[in-house]
Amino acid sequence: MNPLQIIFYLSMAAWFISESLYKNMLKSGESDKQNKDKSTLNILWTAIPFSIATSLIASNMTRLPITNEQSIYYIGEALILIGLIVRFIIIRSLGKYFTVDVTIKQDHKIKKEGFYKYLRHPSYAFSLLTSLGLGLYLNNWLSLLLAFIPPFLAFSYRIAIEEQALIEQFGEEYIEYRKKTKKLIPFIY
Repeated sequence: MNPLQIIFYLSMAAWFISESLYKNMLKSGESDKQNKDKSTLNILWTAIPFSIATSLIASNMTRLPITNEQSIYYIGEALILIGLIVRFIIIRSLGKYFTVDVTIKQDHKIKKEGFYKYLRHPSYAFSLLTSLGLGLYLNNWLSLLLAFIPPFLAFSYRIAIEEQALIEQFGEEYIEYRKKTKKLIPFIY
């Protein structure tokens, strides 16, 4: 096993462990406005493992290379690591306002600085970057689609639910914030 493969397996383990910890440790509290999630957490916890498993299976069962260049493996792994690390930083920056289920905290405020100056959902964006990195690392067109599309669809649904809850809570303030920022890709989408 070469060093890049070791890093890949370690990063995949870190991805699984970190997401498991987030899920178990960062749930909403009893004093929060709950019942806003509409099963988005369950959908994400179905879509992401499904996408990882099917993309790995597809890469072992099909030969649909994206490129013959070895750099694709390094680019893919770099995106995985960037996605994991920056998502962790974003979650830490939100502090007590980050929950894995869609909820509104007692003293909730809209964060508008840092990554949130450009993106409304940077945590989701960097999670999707990790998925994109997985697809590129596997160097298989089918794996790329399987790694990215299910999480993208799950996050798109969650964004719709989350933004509705934020509009209900903050009204015009959130609507104005939405006009000035993008969902997932700075200046584009």
